[in-house]
Amino acid sequence: MTDRLQASVYVVVLLLIVGWLLYIGRVVFVPIVFGGMAVYVVIDLTRLLQRIPVIGPRLPKQLRYGLSMFLIGAAIFLAVDMVVANYDALVALAPRYQDSVLLMFHKISTLLHLESEPTWESLRRNMLTQLNIQAMVTGMLASLSSVIIDLFVIVLYASFLLVERRTFGDKLTNMTANSANAARIKAVVTDINRRIGAYLALKTFLGVLLGAICWLAMRSIGLEFAGLWALLTALLNYVPYIGSVLAVMFPVLMSVLQFGDLDSILVVLVSLSAIHFVIGNILDPYLTANSLNLSPFAILASMAVWSALWGVPGAFLAVPITVSMTIIFSEFEMTRPIAVLLSKNGRLIYGKTEQTV
Repeated sequence: MTDRLQASVYVVVLLLIVGWLLYIGRVVFVPIVFGGMAVYVVIDLTRLLQRIPVIGPRLPKQLRYGLSMFLIGAAIFLAVDMVVANYDALVALAPRYQDSVLLMFHKISTLLHLESEPTWESLRRNMLTQLNIQAMVTGMLASLSSVIIDLFVIVLYASFLLVERRTFGDKLTNMTANSANAARIKAVVTDINRRIGAYLALKTFLGVLLGAICWLAMRSIGLEFAGLWALLTALLNYVPYIGSVLAVMFPVLMSVLQFGDLDSILVVLVSLSAIHFVIGNILDPYLTANSLNLSPFAILASMAVWSALWGVPGAFLAVPITVSMTIIFSEFEMTRPIAVLLSKNGRLIYGKTEQTV
């Protein structure tokens, strides 16, 4: 066995072991990674508060961090409160939505001249016994307590990471006796922080903007629970490509249950699709430009891999993790070709140097 083949086998085995560990340890790793992402949001919001004219520069650093954590905590509290407040309304309206679904099937059967078929009545009865939207809604919202616990754990991790941040620079310096290696590690960490921080800040801004515009559109149409769907739209903005599809699909399904007529459904579909198209294909690329330097295929493939490993949280974390991996891969001769393949244009621009393969 040649040295190259042996090294390739070792790499494949190592990747399988790492993937297996990530999969079985997802309950532990996912909150930790989300805690790290929360730290980026807190730091960026702290810097934003510092830029407030007159008041911002005079605020002590500790106070800015406290205000940032308070604002993020308030946003989480309002989001959870909105979901809880809509719980009773969703359960109460579920039977009406179930009748709307059955009525829609009845219209379709009439249109296709299936009403006279003897099997239609039995089909409708079976549908009525099996389709229980109230139970579906109750089941989905029953997991809310688990989400709240996860949020508490994430906040706990983020708080300790913020405390650790004060001495993190010294730890990086003392990791190696070689000053050149220490400077290299610091440069890599700094670049990862810069890119992920910029990505999360832009995605947060675009998510809030997208959610607000979609809320106005849904409110003007009269769609029920517009605030809940707007919140979901803002969260799904962190998931590339698929998130926009889901953010349109859920309100459209709601319009099917609420309105039941084709005209209203098309209005919801067209208006939300137009909003997502403008922001996703014009404003988003204009603001982000090449800050991530990831190819679209790499983003899509990373979402598939991390979703398979960590489920829904993996879809949210796929891009930041892939960006970090690309920067780290670029620092080693053996893995640099992988970083080039993951990049958008084949150029690896980190710090002030540009690397090409």
